[in-house]
Amino acid sequence: MRPHVELIDEKDLIWHLAEFQNATGTAEQRNLSYDEEDGSASLKVRFTSDWTRPAGVHRAETEWFVLEGRVTVGDTELGPEGFWMAPAGVWTPAISVAAGTEILLFRERGDWGFDLADADREFVRPDQKLVILDSAAMPWIDVKDGSPMRFDLGGTPVPGLYIKLLHRDEKTGFYTRLIKAKPGWREEPLAHHPCSEEAYCLDGGFDYNYGKMWPGTYFWRPKGIRHGDFTADAERGCSWIVRSDADLVDWYTDNAKIVMTGDATNWGPDFPQSMSPRFIEPVRSRSIGPWTDPTYQ
Repeated sequence: MRPHVELIDEKDLIWHLAEFQNATGTAEQRNLSYDEEDGSASLKVRFTSDWTRPAGVHRAETEWFVLEGRVTVGDTELGPEGFWMAPAGVWTPAISVAAGTEILLFRERGDWGFDLADADREFVRPDQKLVILDSAAMPWIDVKDGSPMRFDLGGTPVPGLYIKLLHRDEKTGFYTRLIKAKPGWREEPLAHHPCSEEAYCLDGGFDYNYGKMWPGTYFWRPKGIRHGDFTADAERGCSWIVRSDADLVDWYTDNAKIVMTGDATNWGPDFPQSMSPRFIEPVRSRSIGPWTDPTYQ
């Protein structure tokens, strides 16, 4: 299972040798989140040379989102905001990537394995096909026109949010989407979901109960984690890529509190050795800094 990551700046992560098989060229990756049990991962990948790979099939459901540079999938060339995804076992044509290209790569329920194969390889599931999109050319859809997310307690869409749906599995509800919030957009209640959720900030930013997001920051949270009181940047708003392993449902909590009570016995101001360093503290990005919310002291 993946650990809860909240909140990390990808620039604080080290580069690893990229996990590609049967490819020619060089690339490196930063591990945004990683499931050590089955190989599922969310990665920032940078191609340090021109790179190619023949056609074949992935052992994991695989998605690429282009941040900058050029990626050619079969006969289709994708630039920034280009997106493609292949379910496990679905034939993927040859790929070429220009040196300097950066992408987000997502793997689900499998590792980096990639087997060379001809086009007559049968689909694992007949309702699943290769998806290739130029999301930069897609229109933004206002939540009032049918977004699957962000409704208030009365079922009314919260204004100021727009989406581009990149992929949705009709059986599981697993989907990937781009979201854009207007400058100053706010949603107050804390929410949690009956599904996992992850996001990588692409532009702008927002403040919320775990800190502040800006381009390059990322979270992956399991189901049931309360989060919220979002306020988008007053000038730029915010845009981010969001993924969830099922249809995202908001369960709201008002008047939420985190309270710890009790009497210190062998720690506190009278025991300097207990004040620094703090031996038990949630993992946190260096760019974010230490936890400062007094409820976590």
